[in-house]
Amino acid sequence: MEIQTELERRRTEIEAVLEQYLPKEEGYQKTVLEAMNYSILAGGKRLRPMLMMETYRMFGGSSRIIEPFAAAIEMIHTYSLIHDDLPAMDNDEYRRGRKTTHMVYGEAMGILAGDALLNYAYETAAEAFSMEPENPAVGRAFRFLAKKAGVYGMVGGQVVDVESEGTGRISRDKLNVIYRLKTGALIEAAMGTGAILAGASEAEFLNIEACAQEIGLAFQIQDDILDVTSTLEVLGKPVGSDVKNQKATYVSMEGIQKAEKDAGRLFCSAMARIPEDTFLQELLCYLMHREK
Repeated sequence: MEIQTELERRRTEIEAVLEQYLPKEEGYQKTVLEAMNYSILAGGKRLRPMLMMETYRMFGGSSRIIEPFAAAIEMIHTYSLIHDDLPAMDNDEYRRGRKTTHMVYGEAMGILAGDALLNYAYETAAEAFSMEPENPAVGRAFRFLAKKAGVYGMVGGQVVDVESEGTGRISRDKLNVIYRLKTGALIEAAMGTGAILAGASEAEFLNIEACAQEIGLAFQIQDDILDVTSTLEVLGKPVGSDVKNQKATYVSMEGIQKAEKDAGRLFCSAMARIPEDTFLQELLCYLMHREK
């Protein structure tokens, strides 16, 4: 299988699903709707919906019930990027190779666009209830997704991260908590939701959740490495922002060589939890060697 061709095919599939759920840019609130769509359509790997859909398929899922959840998780991820780029947070001017939302629409509208995308994500995921009203997995999946995005997941990790900035060296344990929640929680949400909706057993669900935790940690370690070694042109966003914001990272604590080794070990462990000859394994192998 040619991975680049297959990735593009599946990314195109996800783009088509997203387009079904994007809001129409009309009415007095048109500006915020434009800002929402500007942010969603900025591109990206569509990694989280891809992981969700591939996990769903791996466990035998074949219904369209996965589609509103896949769209919802990309909306949640995008809202988090909008807020992450704000002056009060990382104060970044570029994301995915173009101006960030607040740079185009202003800080206030950037805040509102993020708020709107988060709420709209839940409106979108809720569409699944009417698609399969008798399916108890829909409610469980909805709750799981919401929890992983909230104070016990991604938002909680962001809080710890913000409070740790500029304080000097933090413990590895605290850094792992930040990575597990801020980055890993949405990876867990993606793969866990896919498993739940496909009817995975409890043992299968716990295994895929552990797999997602390893992927999330490895993915964030790679981000730390790229922030040091990549360029704006390749990465699509400013490099060196971790140093600028005096943030402790895996690289600053362990050095690049150990960071690369540990990221590879985590990815390999995650791959061992997934059946061989699946696209999910191919996707993880590709992620191990990503440049952006």
